[in-house]
Amino acid sequence: MAQAAAVAKHPRAGRRRTGTGAEPRRLPYLLIAPAGLLMLGFIAYPVLSVFYYSLQNYNVTKPWKNGFAGLDNFTRIFTEDPLFWPTLGFSAKWVVVQVGLQLALGLVLALLVNQTFVGRAVARALVFSPWAVSGVLTTTIWMLLYNPSTGMSRYLADLGIGSYGTSVLSDTGTVFWAAVLAELWRGVPFFAILILADLQSIPRDLYEAASVDGAGRLRQFFHITLPHLKDAIILSTLLRGVWEFNNVDLLYTLTGGGPAGVTTTLPLMIANTGIEGHDFGYASALTTVAFVILLFCSILYLRLSKFGGDRS
Repeated sequence: MAQAAAVAKHPRAGRRRTGTGAEPRRLPYLLIAPAGLLMLGFIAYPVLSVFYYSLQNYNVTKPWKNGFAGLDNFTRIFTEDPLFWPTLGFSAKWVVVQVGLQLALGLVLALLVNQTFVGRAVARALVFSPWAVSGVLTTTIWMLLYNPSTGMSRYLADLGIGSYGTSVLSDTGTVFWAAVLAELWRGVPFFAILILADLQSIPRDLYEAASVDGAGRLRQFFHITLPHLKDAIILSTLLRGVWEFNNVDLLYTLTGGGPAGVTTTLPLMIANTGIEGHDFGYASALTTVAFVILLFCSILYLRLSKFGGDRS
């Protein structure tokens, strides 16, 4: 009786400690620590190595000149390299054109395959299939299409459009749009997939209520669909912008940066400088500049677009 009275007087006295101390709180971090350390090693070491070599003269063909360079590589980039600014300008043009067209076409495609019709599953599979194709295989397909002897050029010439034996990839006036078309074929499904997934999360009640209020399809699109797609569009354009800026495989295998260097992006210039020119110090400095540009543009874009904010 006395023990029961003591427990009733002090109800916490009869409870067991359930281990809510610091150790259980640390357990999730301890469990993910091995994977986190591996990711840190695979990501942090290469990044820090690039920053280190950007301050060095490191050319494997001229070892006698290797050593600490300070900011000389960066001075060379901004004041001495005649290719840097045109290459950076083309990179910006490439990203803006690609992301803009891919977003517009991907949105239209997502709206179409979101409708109910016979064979919708097959249509979706066909629409999304180019996204599963690698960049090198995509290039091979389009190089065959652009072949002046057996590709589209020959059939267009048969119709009186263009002339026989001309290649759109060797003409400085057509090579840009030829590369754009090839990358669009691969990139549009990316936007279509993400936008379609977000479209299916919009409650149908909103459209029904809007229809009752007399709103047409156009008003429903601008007042219901687009506000709900805002975050998906912002995130997908940011990701695709970074990927297109770093695009190397398609342009390298399709045009090689030519003709006359008119399709050379900054990452392609970095690859040529490091792999073909063996100047890893200067290539690392170019990589550092590209990293800073991407970081600044990404932060600015997220701030201006108010990502994650109120949809209204």
